[in-house]
Amino acid sequence: MAHPLRCMLNFLPILLMLLQPQTSEANHVTTKNGVKTEVYQSPEFILEPGLSSNKYYYNIDFPRGHIALKSFNAELVDEKGKSIPLHETYLHHWILVRYYYQPKNNVGNVRNYHGDLGFQNSDHIIVKNSGLCDNGLSQYFGLGAETRKTATDIPDPYGIEVGNPTDIPRGYEEGWILNVHAIDTRGVEDKLGCTECRCDLYNVTLDEYGQMLPENYNGGVRCCHDEARCKVKEGFQGVKRKLHLRYTVKYVDWDPSILPVKIYILDVTDMWTKGMNQEVLRKDTIVEYDIDSCPAGEANINGCIHTKTLTVTLPNGGDLIYGVGHQHAGATGTTLFGEGGRVICSSNPNYGQGNEPGNEAGYIVGMSTCYPAPGSVKISAGEKLTLVSNYSNEQRHTGIMGLFYILVADSSPESNSVLGAPVYQAVKKTMMSEFVWPIFLLGAAVVVVVIFVLKGRRGRGEGYEAMI
Repeated sequence: MAHPLRCMLNFLPILLMLLQPQTSEANHVTTKNGVKTEVYQSPEFILEPGLSSNKYYYNIDFPRGHIALKSFNAELVDEKGKSIPLHETYLHHWILVRYYYQPKNNVGNVRNYHGDLGFQNSDHIIVKNSGLCDNGLSQYFGLGAETRKTATDIPDPYGIEVGNPTDIPRGYEEGWILNVHAIDTRGVEDKLGCTECRCDLYNVTLDEYGQMLPENYNGGVRCCHDEARCKVKEGFQGVKRKLHLRYTVKYVDWDPSILPVKIYILDVTDMWTKGMNQEVLRKDTIVEYDIDSCPAGEANINGCIHTKTLTVTLPNGGDLIYGVGHQHAGATGTTLFGEGGRVICSSNPNYGQGNEPGNEAGYIVGMSTCYPAPGSVKISAGEKLTLVSNYSNEQRHTGIMGLFYILVADSSPESNSVLGAPVYQAVKKTMMSEFVWPIFLLGAAVVVVVIFVLKGRRGRGEGYEAMI
């Protein structure tokens, strides 16, 4: 008869396997504590030295169903999955946009909609975030060069609700658009100038739609559009590369205990048009702006810091859940203030120090984020908010940005913050499948061993005890 201890050891590999997080190879889904993680990659795009790619990918691979988004982040990789450093290919930006489409019109055919069509197709409905622009900045998530080291996780018990069937118009389905703008800077004459999309380096006078550029437009995305080429050093040779944007989505199945958040994107370049009674008629988002270098000798006075500000109000108040700024190289930080000068959130750039991906010297490789304790930072409805974007202007910059993303939830009792958390609820729901069955099997194994022990004692008495 087998030794009882050996019988129990034989069960250990099975028990350990059952206790491991569940992963689906086919769907690339990993589940841990109720949070599901899926990793995808965009269709390939081809770059060579100096070339810019600004593509829009419709109906990308994305989790389906009624869910709460907990995080979205991305990075550039080659066809073998190797991370690409910013000093070789600069990730100007990626943005994720939600929309509704009609499958009967073949909008669901993803291959027909990969290209540079933008967001203006007539056969779909863009689902914008909560504001504040009347045009542009409609994304749910969006970052750039800082993407690898900028947190996008949404804490419990909050989430971005998507896929609610009651919100989707009849005859439509929910889809996602991914815009990826990358610039190959291998061998270019001026890396900073290329990443700031200086028009003279791209030698363009027309934008991608064939429209003449304004005389005072010195640099920005209208010059480094899809297939535009920045000036490369004479004689430099570089191979073409197939690249992808690899993106990671974290989410949980929707549950009534989840507290939904609203997404607001503030732009320091906002231009407001007011009526005769000072009511706001339109909010135009410019997104980019230029700054000139400071006069000689001014650096000793104020350090050559250029400051741009915006005053804005939210249509509804609530609790600040998350905040982060988006700026370009040369930035020194951005802050959102409430009335009375109170700091709502400050976001500062993290500059790289080396050559490896995620630590590239001279590039912003991350932006600091704000995660206030639930209910600790409140924004009142109609409260005047001031956004401040600071850049060093020891040298001239073109096409820079001063955006600020905030997530705001309706004020709610703090008692829901733990017991109502999606992770807590998910753990409760998965206890039977992930923990109870292994424990049940272990108990069954113990019972079997006890039976063997008792039978052995009856059959062999003291002789059996001597064997233990």
